[in-house]
Amino acid sequence: MVNWVVIGVYFGLTLWLGERVGRRGGDLDEYFLAGRGMPWWAAALSIVGTETSTLTFVGVPAIAYAGDLTFLQVAVGYVVGRFLVAWWLVPAYFAGGVRTAYQILAERFGPATRRVASAVFLISRALADGVRLFATALVLQAMLPVSLLSAVIGVLAVTLVYTVRGGLRAVIWNDALQLAVYVGGAALALLVLVMRLPEGLTATLASMGSVDKLRALNFGWDWANPYMFWSGLVGGAVLTMATHGTDQMFVQRLLACSDKGSARRAVIASGVLVFLQMALFLLIGTYLFAFYQLTPPAVPFTSNDQVFARFIVQELPIGLAGLVIAAVFAAAMSTLSSSMSSIASAVTLDFLGGEDRDPRRALHVSRLATAAAAVSLAGVAWLAQEWGSVLEAGLTITSVTFGGVLGVFLLAAMGTRVSSAAITLAMLSGQAVALLLQQTSGLAWTWLTPAGAGVTLAVGLAANLVASRRGD
Repeated sequence: MVNWVVIGVYFGLTLWLGERVGRRGGDLDEYFLAGRGMPWWAAALSIVGTETSTLTFVGVPAIAYAGDLTFLQVAVGYVVGRFLVAWWLVPAYFAGGVRTAYQILAERFGPATRRVASAVFLISRALADGVRLFATALVLQAMLPVSLLSAVIGVLAVTLVYTVRGGLRAVIWNDALQLAVYVGGAALALLVLVMRLPEGLTATLASMGSVDKLRALNFGWDWANPYMFWSGLVGGAVLTMATHGTDQMFVQRLLACSDKGSARRAVIASGVLVFLQMALFLLIGTYLFAFYQLTPPAVPFTSNDQVFARFIVQELPIGLAGLVIAAVFAAAMSTLSSSMSSIASAVTLDFLGGEDRDPRRALHVSRLATAAAAVSLAGVAWLAQEWGSVLEAGLTITSVTFGGVLGVFLLAAMGTRVSSAAITLAMLSGQAVALLLQQTSGLAWTWLTPAGAGVTLAVGLAANLVASRRGD
């Protein structure tokens, strides 16, 4: 009962904050870009909150539980990628006063390219975040006596209310709250975990080092292992360039900043915060390994993803467990609200001509598009029950699709001028090669985005060379 009270209070706080900071009037800039006046630090917190889902909350500790700390090499790549986004892609967004990431493609290659890239974003975002919603529901079902449908509806309904009523301003401030809740909840869980270990903090770390659980760098070479130094650094950097530089869900937060400098500070600060957050969750996984070595579970784990969730349910005191369960909700809601807002902005602006509509009518259409995005996420989450192994394919869709999109943005930044048909062919070629490699080669997922971007660049530059020789 106490846990339910804590969860209820958190939901109430979320709705109150959305109502307090949101503005129900205004225009599309207010609804989708928070009036282009958000502080850089709030945008940074929102970026971190957005990219951290329930899968991160339970999955990153599972990596350290089963292995070591070499995932940090990928996190270093995330930081490097953000510097590249800040100095290469951010200026392009503020030079043209765009509202979606894909408007700059229309200026370079024509409106058809804008719609194709936006469609790729819509499909991949709905699929990936719908699967994340399903995974969240499974975690919550393991923690609470609720059905899968109730978990899906509960987390989605609360998120939809403040997203529709308050727009991106409410989303960003709630993301900041949710980041504090789930990082704080994870830190409290770590504190309880350390207190339960008889050797304490430092002695346990020393014992973990003796069994190679604290290894953070691996300079070997294995194309199938994503947690090697070069695969983590290069793959993490290129994937971050693709997501934070071309994905409307992240670009939307940069466009909500007041100027180019603020957007740069936001994206770089988010990289530092993500690195520290990953270190925290990996440390939790390491201590979970030590704990369950001393206290083996009564029922063996069937998946490493169960380890942190079961510790929360079985080992945390009543009340504190409710807070950490609320943190799981927070991790899910920060991603879902951002997904709904960005999907609605792409639909309204890239496909429905929201910029050319009467402002009040455009705002009404935008809210309907936000609700439709919620329905699509719920539908994907529900269908995911039947997908089996396809669930993993849904989670890797980002690394397969965004390489091609990044390649197109890089061609635009290089001043390449080719036809819309040629650019579309280049992007689809990159995505097809990345998918083929994912399905047949055993190549680590960290190399899929670089491969897709490289193929897209090669095809686009070849088309540009042919066009220049013909004098087009």
